[in-house]
Amino acid sequence: MPNSTTVATTERKLSKVEALKERSNYLREPVATELLQDTTHFSEDAIQILKFHGSYQQDNRDNRVKGQEKDYQFMLRTRSPGGFIPAQLYLTLDRLADEYGNHTLRATTRQGFQVHGILKQNLKASIAAIVKNMGSTLGACGDLNRNVMAPPAPFHNRPEYDYARRYATNIADLLRPLTGAYYEIWLDGEKFITAEENPAVKEARTKDGKGTLFEDLEEPIYGTNYMPRKFKCSVTVPGDNSIDIYSQDLSLVVITDESSKLVGFNVLAGGGFGRTHNKEETFARLADPIGYVAKDDVYELVKAIVATQRDYGDRANRRHARMKYLLHDWGVAKFRETVERYFGKKLEPFKPLPEWKYEDFLGWHEQGDGNLFLGISIANGRIEDKGAWQLKTALREIIEKFKLPSIVTAHQNLILQDISPQNQEEINDILSRSGIARETEIDPLERYSMACPALPTCGLAITESERAIPEILGRIRQLLKKVGLPDLSFVVRMTGCPNGCARPYVAELGLVGSAPESYQVWLGGAANQTRLATPVVEKLHIDDLESFLEPIFLKFKQNRLSGEGFGDFCDRVGWDYLSGTTDATAAPTEEAAKAATKEDRSPRRRINVTEDIYSRLKAESERVGKPMSQLAAEAIEAFFAQANNS
Repeated sequence: MPNSTTVATTERKLSKVEALKERSNYLREPVATELLQDTTHFSEDAIQILKFHGSYQQDNRDNRVKGQEKDYQFMLRTRSPGGFIPAQLYLTLDRLADEYGNHTLRATTRQGFQVHGILKQNLKASIAAIVKNMGSTLGACGDLNRNVMAPPAPFHNRPEYDYARRYATNIADLLRPLTGAYYEIWLDGEKFITAEENPAVKEARTKDGKGTLFEDLEEPIYGTNYMPRKFKCSVTVPGDNSIDIYSQDLSLVVITDESSKLVGFNVLAGGGFGRTHNKEETFARLADPIGYVAKDDVYELVKAIVATQRDYGDRANRRHARMKYLLHDWGVAKFRETVERYFGKKLEPFKPLPEWKYEDFLGWHEQGDGNLFLGISIANGRIEDKGAWQLKTALREIIEKFKLPSIVTAHQNLILQDISPQNQEEINDILSRSGIARETEIDPLERYSMACPALPTCGLAITESERAIPEILGRIRQLLKKVGLPDLSFVVRMTGCPNGCARPYVAELGLVGSAPESYQVWLGGAANQTRLATPVVEKLHIDDLESFLEPIFLKFKQNRLSGEGFGDFCDRVGWDYLSGTTDATAAPTEEAAKAATKEDRSPRRRINVTEDIYSRLKAESERVGKPMSQLAAEAIEAFFAQANNS
């Protein structure tokens, strides 16, 4: 099998980042050297390697002063498999946010925490404190496996949830980087072991399949160059899509027998949402079912899938480097065959699954062992004290007093677990006097919405997201009342750029930053996040939100099917009808909608073309004012028409 630098790039030159990784001596340089320098920031080369250690260098654009140095600061992100945060770690993060950060914590969409606003001079002390208090930032960013996700509900009377949590932790351990650089740089070589590693994971890291491992290297799975781009995994249970399973590079679904014993996992691969505006070769993609694997073989299969992406992922073009493009270019059959060569055996067929549902687990729940858990809504994931809303103080008081572990959810909320029933009333009192609303008091538009941080700190942000979405949701609610739909709710997700950190491409209404104060609009995702939405407008200025949405809401009110959600309606009738290009008679009837198969409504497939064809197609698109996809479809239709007549 090929090694980590033998990639499917033909003779193209490898990207600059590939050379940086190879020269870094397993993520040591130039970070180790530059950390000792009396500067406010790292070089561009060091920034790329610093990501692997769990940190991004940022510039607070709100504080920019012309002619002066940028306001450099750092974001730290935790590696927290399944979102689990011990009480000791949470209190440490809370303290670091006040001592070194911007006095807030942010729950991420991958079940971790971020601390923003740390200065370079305090970076080492911050990372050391996290590691010494049962946490880690290693692998939270960079070209390797990111935080492994799992359903956040800590049920102890439902074995499948226990399996999901356990295997999320084990896969995170299997794929964690083994370089000594992390402890050498941030803890002066001192290692802190927080838990005993699963023996099967240890064995899998040393047991080579057919080319999955590198002998005698510090990184047996990753080699010297790590992955072509970030790699995201999740483990869930049948029916629970609280982690957006189709957005992941690799997802496992727990399969149990009649006695609730674990027998294996369904496997999905090839999801990913990062894309670039005006680059049609980049796109959001849902994961495909790949097959089924027995529980005893799951670690070997994970290694085989990682090795396939490691060795065949595109290391020349970083925009084309995620595993979703490998699956798109190859197709599922070729991808599965390659994985099976590394795996050493055939995969079994994918097992039937129930319909997916989305749950946020807010409010009080029986844990199944006599204790309770409590899901607390965090507006846009930002834990702070703001006016009457004193969430940061309240959480610190509760976790400190009752020593409660917590779980970050994929929806940027927090679950407090292992609560004794006798403490329920006191916890309610603390939250009430801190201005924290109960889940039943939150507008569902807000409850199920999600936004990325965007401005002022994210370097990729084109426009606002987190700071803008509260007002936008309020405007949408007022508009719904105006058109006679006062109780309508649907999933709204918003990002400041097209990378899709808040996963807007499966929302019923997605707003994706495309210019200052303007957004690309996506419509028609599913409420359970199992269907891609469709882009319908490239640049909608936020001032035009009501004039854009009002006619759509009116058509929904007049033509929805019984019980039909907003996203399902938009997907069924299509943009031509919603935009007024066609009249109501063109919208599918109720009978036609019921008769439509899944294939009839599946996302558009993509095909690859050469750079020359793409350039010519783009130029013609701009000349005639038609989308490239429409021109391509017309050309293909013309080809088939000619072929049928010949």
